[in-house]
Amino acid sequence: MANIKTTLFEITDEIERLATLCAETNAIDKELYTKYEVKRGLRDLNGKGVLAGLTNISDVVATKMVNGEQVPCAGSLYYRGYNVKDLVQGFLKENHYGFEETTYLLLFGELPNKEELEKFQETLTERRTLPPNFVRDVIMKAPSRDMMNSLSRSILNLYSYDSKADDTSIPNVLRQSLNLISQFPMLMVYGYHAYNYRKGDDLFIYAPKPELSTAENILMMLRENKKYTKLEARTLDMALVLHMDHGGGNNSTFTTHVVTSSGTDTYSTIAAAMASLKGPKHGGANIKVTKMFDDMKEHVKDWEDKDEIRQYLMDLLEKKAFDRSGLIYGMGHAIYSVSDPRADIFKKFVKKLAKEKGFEKEYQLYETVEHMAPEVIAEKRKIYKGVNANVDFYSGLVYGMLDLPPELYTPIFAAARVVGWSAHRLEELKNVDKIIRPAYMALCPHRDYVPMEDR
Repeated sequence: MANIKTTLFEITDEIERLATLCAETNAIDKELYTKYEVKRGLRDLNGKGVLAGLTNISDVVATKMVNGEQVPCAGSLYYRGYNVKDLVQGFLKENHYGFEETTYLLLFGELPNKEELEKFQETLTERRTLPPNFVRDVIMKAPSRDMMNSLSRSILNLYSYDSKADDTSIPNVLRQSLNLISQFPMLMVYGYHAYNYRKGDDLFIYAPKPELSTAENILMMLRENKKYTKLEARTLDMALVLHMDHGGGNNSTFTTHVVTSSGTDTYSTIAAAMASLKGPKHGGANIKVTKMFDDMKEHVKDWEDKDEIRQYLMDLLEKKAFDRSGLIYGMGHAIYSVSDPRADIFKKFVKKLAKEKGFEKEYQLYETVEHMAPEVIAEKRKIYKGVNANVDFYSGLVYGMLDLPPELYTPIFAAARVVGWSAHRLEELKNVDKIIRPAYMALCPHRDYVPMEDR
C-alpha cells in the first residue's frame, strides 16, 4: 500500500501530469466570452449585474440618473428602505446597540418599537444555547485551523439535533434562523478556543450572559478575563450591522438563493453560504488586506515616503510583491465605483479608534494607500469603472485595534451576514417555487465513441 502521507498530502509526478492535461482540457478562449456575449461574473464591462431576482431586503446604490443617463455616484446601502448610515447614526445617538434592532428590521421589514425590541432580545437570549455535550462531542473533536471550516461543520452537525431539520415551512425556517443567529457567536468563539487548546493554550469556555448584547457577548466569551471597553463593544456592534446584508446578488447571498431554490434544509443552505464567504475574493478579503499591509510594513522602510509606497503598489500589480496575485486587496468593488458607504462609516471610526489606541501611523499608511491605489491601478490597467476602497480595506485594521484574532475576522463577517442569509432564504421560500438553473453554452463538438484498441 502506498504511503498514506504521500498519497493524500503530496502532489506526485502523476498528479502534475494529470493537472497539465486537466488545465489544457478546460481552457476556453477568452474571446469566445465576448463573441457569445457571456456576462462573466454575471456582470457586464460596466459592472452592471444580470437581473436574477427581486428583493425587498436591501438595496445597493452606486449610480444615479443625470439627464437621462446613469452615472456613478457615492455609494449608498439601504436595509428595508433605510439608509444604513442613518441606522448607525440612530443607535449611536440613542446610545444602544444596533445588531439586535437591525436583525429585527431585516427579518420582519420594520424597525421595532421598544416593546417589540425587548421581546425580540428575549427571544434571541433564550436561544443562546447549544445541545447537551455539543461542545465536547462536535466542537472539541478535530478542531480546524480554519474557523470558517470549523463553523460550517458545527452548523451541519446541528442538523442531527433538529427533529424538524428538513421542514422548510416559514415558521420552522424562522425558528432555525433565529437559533443560528443566536448560536453563531458561541460556535465561532468556542471553535477558536478549541483549536488553541489543541495547540497547548489554556481552555476556557464561557456561557453567554443574558444581559449582554451580541457584540458584548462575543468579546466577553473571547477573552479569558471577560473584560472589554464600551468603545470596543460599540465598534464591534457597528461592524456587525455594516456586514449584515449587501443585496441579493453578493456571492454568498446568491448562493443562499440558489441552494434554497433546490428545496434543501436550512443547515445545508447556511453551510453553502459559509463556503462562499470563506473565499478571499469575498469575506476572506479582510484577512488578505491585513496580511498585505503586514508585508508592506516590512518592505516599505519609510511609511511616510509616498514614492516608496507607490513603488510597492506597482510591485503588487506587477506580481512582484506579497502573494504575487497582481491584486491590491481592499480596492475595488463589483458595484461601487465612487465610494463604499460601509468603508466611509468604518473610516470615521478608524480615525477615532486609532487616536485612542495609538495606531495613528498605521491609519496614515492606510489612508495614503486608499488615495494612491486608484491612481496606480489606472496607470497599469484598463478599468471600466472607478476603483475605491471597499469595506474590507478598513475592517481588518478595525479588528486589529480591537485585539480580535485574525482567525476570527471572516467568522465575525459571517456572524453578521447569517442575518441577511436568513432573511433572503425566507424571502426565496415565500416567493419563488422554481429551482435556479442558468444556461451554459457547450463548446465541445459531439464525438463518436472510440474503442480502447483504437485510441
